[in-house]
Amino acid sequence: MSEQTDRVIVVTGGSKGIGRAVCEAFAGPGARIFFNYASDKAGAAETEQRIAAAGGVGSSAQVDVTSESDVKAFLEGVIKDAGRLDVLVNNAGVTRDGLIVRMKASDWDAVMDVNLKGAFHASKIAAKAMLKQRAGRIINISSVVGASGNPGQANYVAAKAGLIGLTKALAKELASRGITVNAVAPGYIETDMTAAMTEAQRGAMVAQIPLGRAGTSREIAAAVRFLASEEAAYITGHVLHVNGGMYM
Repeated sequence: MSEQTDRVIVVTGGSKGIGRAVCEAFAGPGARIFFNYASDKAGAAETEQRIAAAGGVGSSAQVDVTSESDVKAFLEGVIKDAGRLDVLVNNAGVTRDGLIVRMKASDWDAVMDVNLKGAFHASKIAAKAMLKQRAGRIINISSVVGASGNPGQANYVAAKAGLIGLTKALAKELASRGITVNAVAPGYIETDMTAAMTEAQRGAMVAQIPLGRAGTSREIAAAVRFLASEEAAYITGHVLHVNGGMYM
């Protein structure tokens, strides 16, 4: 497996935000990047264009990560087409915020299904291919709140904390075959998701960050790229917090 080129990479939720930045970070001569999107076809097309501009080859597909059959068909199609799978980044995520006493069961299920079950579906298929290769990288996008907790986000916090547990379990299961499994836990990052916050909410969030600013999607993507590199070959089961000191 060469350093950052000539590799096959799958990113879930790549049509915008952190997922798009991750796709761009891996783009380079020889890199083949496959990503899915839920509904944003135009955003997916833009991601493909950005990958191409960086010298890689990008391919998108509309895939429901909550559906085991959809994810299986997507990943097995990638493996058949490309012949291997080197890196899986489980990034797809949604929020349905609300206090627990008012939270609908459907909102709980939607967040758990996309954020946690989706990662399970993808990791299961990817692991089978990587075990045969005796090499691979799985990187899960968790969140600072998965470690710190956050009021009004019981479903999201539970799902992101679950991803940390999944990361540690898979790291132990797969290490003997040369497969590393790690997580990146972003703090407050400038994305479409956080853009919906009010100025007052954003100000209160930044006030909690020692570095005094929000992070960027590119900074998260750089952490993901590092964990997929040869330099990180001896790191597994680790949660890399990228949060400006918001949680220590």
